[in-house]
Amino acid sequence: MPMRFRFRFPLLLFFIVFTLLDPFGGVRGAGNGEASVLVSWVGKRSDLLSTVFANWGKEDARACEWDFIDCDVDGFVSGIDVRDVELNLPFPAGFASLPRLRSLVISGCNLSGVVPDEVGEFGALQVLDVSSNSLLGAIPDAIGKLRSLEELVLNSNHLTGSIPAEIGACVELKMLILFDNFLTGELPVELGKLTNLEVLRAGGNSEISGRIPAEIGNCRNLQVLGLADTKVSGSIPASIGRLTKLQTLSIYTAMLSGEIPPEIGNCSELVELFLYQNSLLGSLPRQLGNLKKLEKLLVWQNNLSGAVPEEIGGCTNLRTIDLSLNNISGTIPRSFGGLLKLEELMLSSNNISGSIPSVLANSTNLVQLQLDTNQISGPIPPELGLLKGLTVFFAWNNRLEGSIPSTLSGCESLEALDLSHNSITGSLPSGLFELRNLTKMLLISNEISGPIPPEIGRCASLIRLRLVGNRISGAIPKEIGQLSKLVFLDLSENRLTGSIPDEIGNCAALQMLNLSNNTLGGTLPDSLSTLGRIQVLDVSSNQISGEIPAGLGNLHMVNRLDLSKNLLSGPIPSSLGACSSLELLELSKNRLSGGIPVELFRLQALDIALNLSWNELTGTISPQVAHLSKLSVLDVSHNKLGGDLLGFSQLSNLVSLNVSYNNFTGYLPDTKLFRQLTAEELEGNEGLCSLAQAACFTTNGADMGEQYHRWSKRFKVAMTLLVALSAFMGMVGVLVIIRGRKVAGKDDDSEAGGGSYPWQLTPFQKISFSVDHVLKCLTESNVIGKGCSGVVYRADLGNGDIIAVKKLWPKTTTASYSYRDRHTTVRDSFSAELKTLGSIRHKNIVKFLGCCWNRSTRLLMYEYMPNGSLGRILHERGNTDGCLEWDLRYQIILGAAQGLAYLHHDCIPPIVHRDIKANNILIGLQFEPYIADFGLAKMVEDGDFARSSNTVAGSYGYIAPEYGYSMKITEKSDVYSYGVVVLEVLTGKQPIDPTIPDGLHIVDWVRQRQWRGNVEVLDPVLQARPESEIDEMMQTLGVAILCVNPAPDDRPAMKDVAAMLKEIRADKAEDHCGKVDALLKNPTAKSSSSGGGGGSGGPLMSQKHQPAQQLLCLGSGNTSVSASSSLYST
Repeated sequence: MPMRFRFRFPLLLFFIVFTLLDPFGGVRGAGNGEASVLVSWVGKRSDLLSTVFANWGKEDARACEWDFIDCDVDGFVSGIDVRDVELNLPFPAGFASLPRLRSLVISGCNLSGVVPDEVGEFGALQVLDVSSNSLLGAIPDAIGKLRSLEELVLNSNHLTGSIPAEIGACVELKMLILFDNFLTGELPVELGKLTNLEVLRAGGNSEISGRIPAEIGNCRNLQVLGLADTKVSGSIPASIGRLTKLQTLSIYTAMLSGEIPPEIGNCSELVELFLYQNSLLGSLPRQLGNLKKLEKLLVWQNNLSGAVPEEIGGCTNLRTIDLSLNNISGTIPRSFGGLLKLEELMLSSNNISGSIPSVLANSTNLVQLQLDTNQISGPIPPELGLLKGLTVFFAWNNRLEGSIPSTLSGCESLEALDLSHNSITGSLPSGLFELRNLTKMLLISNEISGPIPPEIGRCASLIRLRLVGNRISGAIPKEIGQLSKLVFLDLSENRLTGSIPDEIGNCAALQMLNLSNNTLGGTLPDSLSTLGRIQVLDVSSNQISGEIPAGLGNLHMVNRLDLSKNLLSGPIPSSLGACSSLELLELSKNRLSGGIPVELFRLQALDIALNLSWNELTGTISPQVAHLSKLSVLDVSHNKLGGDLLGFSQLSNLVSLNVSYNNFTGYLPDTKLFRQLTAEELEGNEGLCSLAQAACFTTNGADMGEQYHRWSKRFKVAMTLLVALSAFMGMVGVLVIIRGRKVAGKDDDSEAGGGSYPWQLTPFQKISFSVDHVLKCLTESNVIGKGCSGVVYRADLGNGDIIAVKKLWPKTTTASYSYRDRHTTVRDSFSAELKTLGSIRHKNIVKFLGCCWNRSTRLLMYEYMPNGSLGRILHERGNTDGCLEWDLRYQIILGAAQGLAYLHHDCIPPIVHRDIKANNILIGLQFEPYIADFGLAKMVEDGDFARSSNTVAGSYGYIAPEYGYSMKITEKSDVYSYGVVVLEVLTGKQPIDPTIPDGLHIVDWVRQRQWRGNVEVLDPVLQARPESEIDEMMQTLGVAILCVNPAPDDRPAMKDVAAMLKEIRADKAEDHCGKVDALLKNPTAKSSSSGGGGGSGGPLMSQKHQPAQQLLCLGSGNTSVSASSSLYST
């Protein structure tokens, strides 16, 4: 018996070993089963088996030897790892039959379909990564069955629904990565059960909402918490302080409120704290000073207040601090001098006072120092010159005093310096111009004196130099010609003398040259004609003499040429007619003589102004002046010009004409423009029939002299008749008044309006219709729009003319304003609009034909716009014009900005529209924009912009937020409304759009997405446009974001908005980008969104420092440029 046992045991052992090693035994069967599962999944695309998966399914190969497959020691499939292969397959089915599958990674493979419930049967699974695919549907509840799961990576798909509470059963889970999906709902409290969790990233799910559960504090091993770009709200739970291993807290662009809990100071391992773009309140807790490992502190654009605690200076590993766009007060802590590793310090747009502490010079690694838009006073510390790595120094819009320290020349890496709008005195340090990397120097509006040092020629990288508004004297140094990269040079409003150096012609890249308002003399150098890229040349208000160089005709790209208010003499060179891009030509107030060259009348682009006034010009006006069909303003007054004015009759686009004080003779052309000219614009021409009578207007030039003599004879007869007629009209007036009193109190206003009350008509143009013609058109079938001040009709007058008529709502009239006291000044829609429209002339403002009224009805008549309103084009269903190309949208945005800038800055007193919206921007035949509907407009006297209004001003969705609590309307309210319109044009969505989730306003919706830096906010029809156009759109978006700033004082003026928009196309050099985009702190790629949105913040925030010119351009990828630096380059 014992012998038999010993005999059988070796045989049994041999059998077991042989079975395990036999390739034809049981293991082979298991392997074939697993292999068939794998092949059946990939085999749905046969082409894959012959390419990427070519060695799958071969008879002589085991699954363990296949690509992408790992096996355990027993030969069972334990891992599948497929990355960045275009599979186009559904989530694998049947993998539950792989009993030892511990890791399933199929990432970036365009998996489709849903994650099936079957995934809960993958019992051994420890890693599930199906990120960056096209998976749909919800995360299955069955995921909770995976008790061994350690990593669940589902980011960058199209998953919907909420995070299942069952996930709390995955007690071994260490990584939960869900960012960049479409998940909704609140964070489940069951997350608190995941005590082993190290990484939780659910950012980029914009519909995740609700509070952060306090139970999150139970995840004691958590190292990364990312909930950026979501709607999580409420306060940060105090339990966050229990996360002692937390390294990254990333909850930016969300809806957090309340104060930052002091318990956050217990997170001793914290390295990155990103809480920007929320609504956090209160002061920064001093306990932040306990975070000794903290490297990045970004809490910009919140509502934080109070002083910056000195304790933050104890965070000795800090590299980036951005507290900009808050309400922080107090001084800059001196303890910051201990932050020796600090690279970026951004405190812009706060209420910080005191001086710049000299101890900041201890931070020798400092790259960016942005202190602009505060109340900082005192001198600039000379110790800052020790910061050899500093690339950006912004301190504009403060109260700095003293001189610019010469020691700043030690900042050898400096690329951008902006100290504008302070009270800086002293002279320009010569060493400042020896900074070889400096690209931008802006010292606008200070009290700097002394000369420009000749060392300026050594500043070889300089692109933009603006010294406007100082007291700089002496000559322009000839060394300026060494600046071969200079694009923008503005030395205006100083005390410069001498002549313009001939060497300036060497600045071949120059696009803008402004030397106006100095006391420069000499002649214009011929070298100016070599500036082939120049677009703006302004030397007005100087003492320049001599003739205008004929070579200026070589400036084919110049669009604005202003030589006015000088001592120039001689003829106007005919070569100027070759400046084919010219939009504005200003030669007024010189001593120019001779005739007006006909070549000027061939400037097809001349659409803004031609001003030749106050010279000694002679001759007649050539009929070719009719070629200036786009011209808006023409002034030839105060010259010695003669002949008739018939040549002007074809200038249909003119809104302003002045021919006074010349030798013009004859009759006036019978056009709209001449009908509305004032006596002042015609006076001083002895031979001109300029009385406001019908006899002065003619439609042809035949026998003008004879007609004029007839008119003189008839004048005496007319005067006699006029006396008799006046007496007769007086009697009629008495009868009318008596009748009016008899019918007072009756209200029989019809749809046509007016009932039995008599009508008054005041034309502002020549009209060929009567009140009766207009009234017949005021029917419901002709209504084309309704606004807050009235209803608009399309009036076909039957004679070929079509006009637009606005009938003001009865409630907008004032009882005291009757037909018999029509000269009374009252504040109703009629008087406001009449007064406004009668005083303005601009190519982007609707033309006003006239008005008519009686006791109960007010009618305003405009030129009809057949394309309707911008709102109709953008949003009306079935409208084929809605797919506007970007070029047309840009022109509409720019034109509307220029029209609004005219109201704010060129009208005296300024005019606030108060109801800017898409429906109040009309579109002409060539899709040119016209601002309309001035029913709520106010002329603002003597700085009265902030007067409260007891009338609701504006339209829903466009009203600036400050109106809700102050009831005050300013020009900045118009800027906000305009910004909403721009967002509307860019996105194709209405301010309150049904396609925007949760009823968000378009401003909030764009803010949440715009920071991700991609084109998803743009109208879908625009997203496929060329990259160059996308760049323009995104820069325009940056301007819009400036305009809708919640703080009125932080919004730009409309003249700056118009300038920024024009520079987007006019200035292609990199220097212009800072004007529009320095405020934008947005990631620019999907990877950035993943990093930031996902919560780690690492990829988004750890970028190396870029050159300053890249920091100031949209799409640079740098997210630490201060948002307050938006207008530093204006």
